Amino acid sequence: MNDRKTLEDLIGPAESTRIMDAMRRGFTRRDVLAMFAAGGMQAALAGSLAGAAISAHAQTPRRGGRIRVAGDNAGASDTLDPARQSNKVDYCRCNMLYNGLTWLDATLTPQPALAESFSTKDAKTWVFALRKGVTFHDGKPLAPADVVFSLMRHKDPATASKAKALADQIETVTATGPSEVTVVLSAPNADLPVILGTFHFHIVKSGTTDFNTGIGTGPFKLKEFRPGIRSVVVRNESYWKSGKPYLDEIEFVGIGDEGARVNALLSGDLDLVTTINPRSVARVKGSPAHTVFVTQSGQYTDLIVRRDVGPGTNPDFVMGMKLLQDRELMKKSIALGYALTGNDQPIDPTNRFYFDGLPQRQFDPEKAKFYLKKANLGSASIPVVASPAAMYSVDIAQVLQQSARQAGVNLDVKRMPADGYWSNHWLSSPVGFGSIVPRPNADTLLTQFFKSDATWNESRWKDPKFDSLLTAARAETDLARRKQMYADMQTMIHKDSGIGIPLFLATIDGHSKKLNGLSPIPLGGMMGYAFAENVWLEG
Repeated sequence: MNDRKTLEDLIGPAESTRIMDAMRRGFTRRDVLAMFAAGGMQAALAGSLAGAAISAHAQTPRRGGRIRVAGDNAGASDTLDPARQSNKVDYCRCNMLYNGLTWLDATLTPQPALAESFSTKDAKTWVFALRKGVTFHDGKPLAPADVVFSLMRHKDPATASKAKALADQIETVTATGPSEVTVVLSAPNADLPVILGTFHFHIVKSGTTDFNTGIGTGPFKLKEFRPGIRSVVVRNESYWKSGKPYLDEIEFVGIGDEGARVNALLSGDLDLVTTINPRSVARVKGSPAHTVFVTQSGQYTDLIVRRDVGPGTNPDFVMGMKLLQDRELMKKSIALGYALTGNDQPIDPTNRFYFDGLPQRQFDPEKAKFYLKKANLGSASIPVVASPAAMYSVDIAQVLQQSARQAGVNLDVKRMPADGYWSNHWLSSPVGFGSIVPRPNADTLLTQFFKSDATWNESRWKDPKFDSLLTAARAETDLARRKQMYADMQTMIHKDSGIGIPLFLATIDGHSKKLNGLSPIPLGGMMGYAFAENVWLEG
């Protein structure tokens, strides 16, 4: 039973409402105690009820206030262009400013957003009825032309969309009514509403070329945007979701160093920070004013061995590196239990298409030594690029380095700063690390990171059979056959790609106890990066 219900049971709904209204006007615990005392209530009971009233009031969303929030990186590549978002801080910022046609709930089920409804008869032709009364931040009403422009721009190579591989399945987007848009796909895809609920498919004004103004339909308006430094947003008073957002203003910064983020949180300089190391949990919880928020999902940090350049052109080297991953040690000593064991393929055990019949790859330094010797790479050290920007990658690289010594191989761990890591090192290092935030479904994940022509194909592994199977699975409506297709693709990635996935990581965020409203959405931490319109501050 919640505190509000308890209060109503003990003093009645009318008195409960009176007390809650008084607290909304700024009454303190002492004021509430005085109200109870004036009615002749005993001190002990009055104290108990005052506590219940305070707790119930904290659970009621309150408008007003300003918070400072830190993501885990910042750089000149920071963007407000939905199509070009490439990391968690971009997702957070854009969720403040824009909406999609759909949004994904705590079960990753698509729910209506700018589209108040969507329907299909064959999973190939989809009709979206647009919500009426929605306006952009500059007052322009939402129109079908905005949706047509926003979706079709992903297909233009000049846009450099990170979701082009997903958008390629879209053949046409047309306005079929004053508040209706029809999307026709090249092949059936029952997951289209899921895809359109992801970050890159936010809706922008038709013809937009300057995205630094951040004009969207979202819960906040842009006040300031300085890439690599900070952004500031203020409440959109005309937001189409009644009563939201709750906050007046949010300042969002990027701090690459985890220790600096935690220090700023505990000093009171920040109200919410992302991606806390498990080793910092006890310290945060030890503060009476702070706590942590944990989201278990399919997020992973992966070892990347490029198959097109460097030692990864030899498949024996790739296999040797995968066998050097001491997953249990990493789970225990690095993630401190905040993780699930991975198996060198990207579909995590919570996903309905996870293939549990794939034999778990074990840590085997002797077998790794055999493959690495067979690769005949000589005695030169092999650079391995890691960075705090890729969650736990420095620690994972050091564990690999120790394991490699047992196999007679010298891995030279190159620790790069968080700033600039994604633009300068992530997709260009022959051996390095990525950090992949969760995707809403198996198709999106495999299309963005393993399809041969995907922009983010990290290891440059290419297999036409995999590509064909991916397209077929997307159109398959028989669940059993679709599961088998995804099982086959997981097996192919496990065996042949240049990706090693030792763990699926929980995201740990830290926040002030005055900040309320957080609840897990398994797209990632901070409510799947959509915290902004959902959180509020206690009075």
